Amino acid sequence: EEQRRLLRHRPDQPQDPKVLRIAIIGAPNAGKSTLSNQLLGRKVFPVSRKVHTTRCKAQGVATCGDTQLVLLDTPGLTSPFKAKRHKLEEAMLTDPWDSMKHADLVLVLVDVSDHWTRNSLSSEVLKCLSQFPQTPSVLVLNKVDLLKKKFILLELITELTEGIVNGKKLEVKSAFKRNSSSSAKPSLQLSQASPPESKARESQCLRETDRAQEGCSLGNSSDTRASESSVVTEAAQGPKRYGPRDLKNMRGWPFFQEIFMLAALHGEEVDTLKRYLLTQAKPGPWEFHSGVLTSQSPQEVCDNIIREKILEYLPLEVPYGVVQVTEMWEEGPSGELLIVQNLLVPRKSHMMMLIGRGGKVISRIAQEAGQDLMNAFLCDVRLKLKVEVKS
Repeated sequence: EEQRRLLRHRPDQPQDPKVLRIAIIGAPNAGKSTLSNQLLGRKVFPVSRKVHTTRCKAQGVATCGDTQLVLLDTPGLTSPFKAKRHKLEEAMLTDPWDSMKHADLVLVLVDVSDHWTRNSLSSEVLKCLSQFPQTPSVLVLNKVDLLKKKFILLELITELTEGIVNGKKLEVKSAFKRNSSSSAKPSLQLSQASPPESKARESQCLRETDRAQEGCSLGNSSDTRASESSVVTEAAQGPKRYGPRDLKNMRGWPFFQEIFMLAALHGEEVDTLKRYLLTQAKPGPWEFHSGVLTSQSPQEVCDNIIREKILEYLPLEVPYGVVQVTEMWEEGPSGELLIVQNLLVPRKSHMMMLIGRGGKVISRIAQEAGQDLMNAFLCDVRLKLKVEVKS
């Protein structure tokens, strides 16, 4: 009732309100929901190691002083073929595009620990950026703590930006050897290759990494494209809408305004990104009351957290066939929340896997989900889960 009241009533506007709507896009399992939770300071979005944990668009709200950040946590960008294979809802294909339409800024998240996908942006991400060329975009390299050899970051940044950041030619050279396992971040600098009128301040993130690692200097990257000078001029003039043929030959996006490197799971450098986002907010009325943390209903938060645990503990495609039905949602005599949810599965074999030997799996899911719900709702939660085969 409290959540419904806060969402229904007009926001409590400060004297000079500022707002920034942020779309977080990227490949499935890049860490979008983890980053959203860290920026919000509480866990309201489901997180698991399996792809497609986030099934629909959800909004998170971080209010800091007179500034409100509205996070549009979206499903991972996927193709119609993959959506059909995972039996995903139509919303999985349309929600990321809807988020882009309403965004003031786009965060493109890349999992640098995934050596299969990290060297280029997916065709879906490039298509999304190309359809909304005037929306400012920022590249966020996630899971950098999992990289033992930090020199890889230099190569990835060159690939993912086409060698251009903020209309300037990005030139990097590492002082440490390629076989180094140093944990120090690489140094990056922007050369003054763009026209004077387009020169903007260097990224706070790039300046900080430059101070952190001495011995790095300007130099031409081995991956520099032959048409680099024309791309720099084009980037200075502003992004354009690319056609399918152009995108087919692109591995990165030459119109990112900033680059951030962080480890969302552990909160490393997330504060640096949050400070940057707050500086990008524009004057405008708040959309939500300052007491709102998410646009989701408590029931949706509950469903998502339980589904997160199901994804975590069931193998392969099995968890994607589970249907959740809430049978009871009541407040107990001492103010605790009493929840009973029925989990419907298509086969008896799936039911046995979900229950586990001696009921260990379902008990563990209920225990961990119950703890997360207590942290989300800030009250005691008694959660009971039942498992049945769909009739």
